[in-house]
Amino acid sequence: MGNTVGSLKQRQKSIIIGSLLGDAYLRKIEGRKDAFLEFNHSYKAKEYVDWKYEELKPLSAGKPQKRGYSGRIAYRFYTKQNPELTKLLEEFYDDGRKTIPHSIELDELSLAVWFMDDGSKTQKGDVYLNTQQFSMKDQRFLLHLLRKLGIRARLNKDKKYYRIRILKESIPKFVSIIEPYMINSMKYKISSLPMTP
Repeated sequence: MGNTVGSLKQRQKSIIIGSLLGDAYLRKIEGRKDAFLEFNHSYKAKEYVDWKYEELKPLSAGKPQKRGYSGRIAYRFYTKQNPELTKLLEEFYDDGRKTIPHSIELDELSLAVWFMDDGSKTQKGDVYLNTQQFSMKDQRFLLHLLRKLGIRARLNKDKKYYRIRILKESIPKFVSIIEPYMINSMKYKISSLPMTP
């Protein structure tokens, strides 16, 4: 019983959804009833991982730990098993490949976490969500979810794969939505970008 937890609060679910759109992944060990979630980032993102851990502490199986050696040191933690995570595993994964379920809702906090996980900006001021891991169909649905928040974006070819680029006219709105949720160590990702008053 010590390895399972009950229902998720909305804030926790928003952080988990944003993380699943980014770098987090769900797993289920054979013979176990429910799935758990792994958060795995570079050690450079320690403050960000610690923030996720504090936000999801009731679900956590233990404190974040360093892992790896020399140039590649990761910092990660796991949740306990959870029936709602099992449901998300069934929705988000198809034969082990991460997909985008049409049942998900994208809110402001989810969007901010997604950007903190997988967003970037260029010196020219272009803003991207690095969605190369997802199929074209899934990426088009993500564009639909962004439109529901009033953000216009399109797919942009990055070498071989596509990713999402926020259109210039939507960058101020995008930044104004996510800025209140950005933790200090991640604000460099939006520094110098325009924001609506």
